[in-house]
Amino acid sequence: MTIGEVISIMRGAVTEIISIIGPVLGLALIVGLVVAILQAVTSIQEQTLTFLPKLLVILLAIALLGGMMFTSLGDYTVALFNRIPDFAK
Repeated sequence: MTIGEVISIMRGAVTEIISIIGPVLGLALIVGLVVAILQAVTSIQEQTLTFLPKLLVILLAIALLGGMMFTSLGDYTVALFNRIPDFAK
């Protein structure tokens, strides 16, 4: 196994992680921003107020996108297992 193959595996893993978690983190970021704007407008400075909306959005996103996430991760894992014989050369 060469350095190029290791870098290729790592790049694929990072890309896979970003593609899986990106939508969930993006939604959490948007909800956090909206709640922060509402807090600034209404002068409510409660730090724990953003927790529940973010938690609900993250759980909803995982419920809706969970199948796609597991399918994508499973495909990546199968592709890695299929490359194992090539690594032994």
